[in-house]
Amino acid sequence: MFTGLVEELGEVVGLDRLASGGVRLSLRANGFEGGVQMGDSVAVNGCCLTVAALEGGVVSFDLLQETLSRTSLGALERGGSVNLERAMAAGGRFGGHLVQGHVDGTAEILRLEWIGADVRLEVALPSDSGKYFVLKGSIAVDGISLTVAELHPDSFVLWIIPHTLSATNLGQRKAGDRVNLEYDLLAKYVERMLASRS
Repeated sequence: MFTGLVEELGEVVGLDRLASGGVRLSLRANGFEGGVQMGDSVAVNGCCLTVAALEGGVVSFDLLQETLSRTSLGALERGGSVNLERAMAAGGRFGGHLVQGHVDGTAEILRLEWIGADVRLEVALPSDSGKYFVLKGSIAVDGISLTVAELHPDSFVLWIIPHTLSATNLGQRKAGDRVNLEYDLLAKYVERMLASRS
């Protein structure tokens, strides 16, 4: 379980094809040195991955075909940056919202508009997903816990403050990029319970 509060930006240093058809993703994550072990769960752009190798400040993960097809991780390039968050420790502070690291889908950034020091970020609303969005509700975008500020028939809007722009990879994003989305866990449970009653 994660909270959607990014701890560090990792740099993509390796994307190596595996015999299984997947990809080994290697990241330089200096702040994690000594902070992760083999088998630990780490959210990479919001996708929960398992540490497969550790060597000199480089953390590696094996991406299965399912992960590559369901998330935006298949579009990563060497030198790019990713948002990293270690799994929440029992008794740790809870500052974002409940994030599982199970990506529900991807969506396209439509517009990034600087207004003063902040950014108005508009993202396409994936078809049939509108039921998971509420005004002032939570959404995880590339693993970042954010609040829906505007809701339109085909898009939703987030306001990004300077701290979030500097502490995550959103400051490097542009229109046309795809981001990982994870809908609010409570909304998905409510939907399932209501469906079982009808």
